[in-house]
Amino acid sequence: MTTAAGLSVTDLSWAPRRGGTPLLHPASFEVAAGRVLGVVGPNGAGKTTLLRLLYRFHRPRTGTVCIGGDDIWRLSATDVARRVAAVLQEHPSDFALTVAEIVALGRTPHRRGFGGAAGARDRDIIHASLAQLDLHHLAHRHLGTLSGGERQRVMVARALAQEPRLLILDEPTNHLDIRHQLEVLDLIRTLPLTIVTSLHDLNLAAGVCDDVLLLDAGRCVGFGPPCDVLSEAALSGVFRVNARRERLAPSNTDHLTFHLSNKGNPQ
Repeated sequence: MTTAAGLSVTDLSWAPRRGGTPLLHPASFEVAAGRVLGVVGPNGAGKTTLLRLLYRFHRPRTGTVCIGGDDIWRLSATDVARRVAAVLQEHPSDFALTVAEIVALGRTPHRRGFGGAAGARDRDIIHASLAQLDLHHLAHRHLGTLSGGERQRVMVARALAQEPRLLILDEPTNHLDIRHQLEVLDLIRTLPLTIVTSLHDLNLAAGVCDDVLLLDAGRCVGFGPPCDVLSEAALSGVFRVNARRERLAPSNTDHLTFHLSNKGNPQ
């Protein structure tokens, strides 16, 4: 049974080359095991850069990323793949593989030897992942024949088949219709994993995330519960708009709205 692992980030920064302008300035935060962290901010804020550092695509310029207390750069690539799975915004659509075969790729880090055959447990996990994302009826279709939303669900299923302890999702609701957006968000709420996800929709972030990290120009300008970080003042400053928090009836829930001022700057 896969268990969640805590994530600890200390003084993490990155630049595209030595001496270059940092795209992420030193940031430190912790995510307790089983919690959901939302990473938010305007385009170019450093969200994707941060996620790439968390799943070991980029080597940090400074700082460390620890999962379950272990520095990911002190682990083998296979060990990291057993602990971390990532679902990205863009994924190839020209795989000459079926949906079932792509989901089965999630088991690769757990197999012994090169090209090890899938065992009964692997097949059970693949079956469960397909079912969880409502993909059994597409199992024999090739990825290139699917819609963008269907492809996104396939990649989430592949990540779940990987049995990670940390799941990283880069805009997981992109390309999804409303029904499947709600299903993915419900999945995020219920998975027994530590999850880090970037989201453009701040109301979705407030509703699904335990904590939020707010980035602006590569700097962390807020970290903590959504009700504290996603304040009118902070969002107005970061997004250069007028942000307002409104109470919706009859649900009695908060909802953020955004408006341009007459000069295009927050008042």
